[in-house]
Amino acid sequence: AFRYPGRIGFLGKMDMASGKVAPLTDLNGMMLYKVTSVAFDPDSRTAFYTNQNYAFRDLMGIDVDSGKKRKLLTDARIGDIAFNRADKSLWGIRHQDGFVTLVRIPAPYTSFSQVKSFHYGEIIFDLDVSPDGELVSASYGTVDGKQSVKVWKRADLEGGNSENPVASLSLPPSIPENFTFTPDSKALLGNSYYTGVSNVFRFDIASGKYAVLTNASTGFFRPQLRPDGTLLVYDYAGLGFNPSIIQPQVREDLAAVRFLGTEVVKAHPELKTWGIGSPAKIPLDELVTQRGFYTPTKRMRLDAHYPVVSGYARSPALGYYFHLADPLQFRQLSATVAISPIDHIRSNERFHLNVEYQTPFWKLTYWHNLADVYDLAGPVLRSRKGDAFIASYSKPLIYDPPRELDLFGSAAAYFGLAQLPSAQNIVSPSEIRSGEIGLRYTNTTKALGGVDHEKGVAGRIVAGSDQAEGHFYPKLHGGFDLGTALPWGNSSAWIYAHAGGVSGPRLSPLAAYYFGSFRNNYVDDRTEKRYREMDSFPGFGIDEIAARRFAKLTGEINLPPVRFAELGTAAFYMNYVRPALFAGAMATRAPDGSSHRYYDAGAQLDLNFTIANRLPMIFSLGVASGWQDGHYRKTELLASLKIL
Repeated sequence: AFRYPGRIGFLGKMDMASGKVAPLTDLNGMMLYKVTSVAFDPDSRTAFYTNQNYAFRDLMGIDVDSGKKRKLLTDARIGDIAFNRADKSLWGIRHQDGFVTLVRIPAPYTSFSQVKSFHYGEIIFDLDVSPDGELVSASYGTVDGKQSVKVWKRADLEGGNSENPVASLSLPPSIPENFTFTPDSKALLGNSYYTGVSNVFRFDIASGKYAVLTNASTGFFRPQLRPDGTLLVYDYAGLGFNPSIIQPQVREDLAAVRFLGTEVVKAHPELKTWGIGSPAKIPLDELVTQRGFYTPTKRMRLDAHYPVVSGYARSPALGYYFHLADPLQFRQLSATVAISPIDHIRSNERFHLNVEYQTPFWKLTYWHNLADVYDLAGPVLRSRKGDAFIASYSKPLIYDPPRELDLFGSAAAYFGLAQLPSAQNIVSPSEIRSGEIGLRYTNTTKALGGVDHEKGVAGRIVAGSDQAEGHFYPKLHGGFDLGTALPWGNSSAWIYAHAGGVSGPRLSPLAAYYFGSFRNNYVDDRTEKRYREMDSFPGFGIDEIAARRFAKLTGEINLPPVRFAELGTAAFYMNYVRPALFAGAMATRAPDGSSHRYYDAGAQLDLNFTIANRLPMIFSLGVASGWQDGHYRKTELLASLKIL
């Protein structure tokens, strides 16, 4: 398994003579260093591997010659897989509810059986099965921090006995890693930091003795014995792990690396008493102060309160913010009260109130003359005159990152409006009732060093209706995103497709969708690349385009980010600048029945920087030109600072 900077992780095969790598398939949910878990059946030429390694793990199989792959187990939570050549079974380690279980997966690998569940606090990793199928090895750790390599008879484990290993190797205080059987099943080869740098160790099972086979300068990892007696190892270098061939030789000339911390403790032995000790000694049961049901509403307390500045009709409003919540944030109640002191704000619009109550799935909102601080800095207005009662719901149906499927919906009632809730430049009926329900799916990923999604799919579909002045306005719209990585590091190409329609009396402002502009404020808290969204269309004014039916397609090329190594100070430094090119086309049917074609093309630069050592911000510059029915309309400029 390979994970390179700037490239989506993949499973591949390497020619040992030339070093040429042939990719087999991209990986989803790679780990940082081990990338994924891999096992190989040389007889069927099948490589087994795991996907979604930071989630519930799927077990996959791929023919390394044809490239044909299939999913064997879904959400199996099994990793550290090893192949038993004797009976063609896979062995693996399953994690669930804090327990570690050794499992066996017989051919055709569509189900598994439990072999042995270890006690709570015991873990095993780096699993291997001997070539003759009689022994099983794994690194073994306990809650007191002790680590070792243990070798068991397979028959003992299958009988539930793990207390009597055949052999055991401890190299305190280091952790023995990546130990695998030699072809004769008589010894193990692995690596450990026992001397302060990772060297290769050979552990003889019969005698219980070990020998050090290398004297590395930067570290050797995951040794495998080759037929000619040499070792294939991963040599740690500045650019990553390099597969290398070395000649093993028992070494007697090793000396431990001198660590500054060790020297300090030798000079001041009293520091040994400063350690907090093993977590196994903590009396957890004695620390329990109460048992029973957790009722969030009974535990809500005032969590925060502070003065705020909001914006209403591009004028400042002074107010105060209150936030109440239970300690686990299952119930949250917030309220913002503000007053507009400016004379040109009508007296009945000077008082502002926004109250929100949230649970894990529900959000209830009431606002009166909604105010928003970002209205003070930009063309996009979120503030609205009137009153609104909104209930929204969101629940994950699939949560297997990066694969997620959410069900969402909302119901709202608006009174005393002047502009549409979703279109600031469109005069609204005074009262509106609306509802919608939808599904949102996403499965995107990025390569090591990526700053944005680089490959995957996403989609959404939303159905709803507005009601005003005795009429209904049913609506349906959806979107689909598709992206792929490009040959240059951390670059990608994307297509964002949207389509929708609304019915009802065509002269009503509710009988259309509205498009136009980048829709970034000069200072903003929302995503910086707003041109990807459905209602954005740079090169036209906000809400300038009205459509009862529309189909929109935006293409995007994300070029590799330019990174800065030493630009700035510790309190203010630049990270990278990310260039992107985009172009869009949209076909519409206007409320008056006419058809139109719209086009735009532009570019955007996103400069990422950090202030106060920990606060990321993005400053975006952009330009886009728009055309309607083949006629140039205008060029729009963008300057926006996304904070926090």
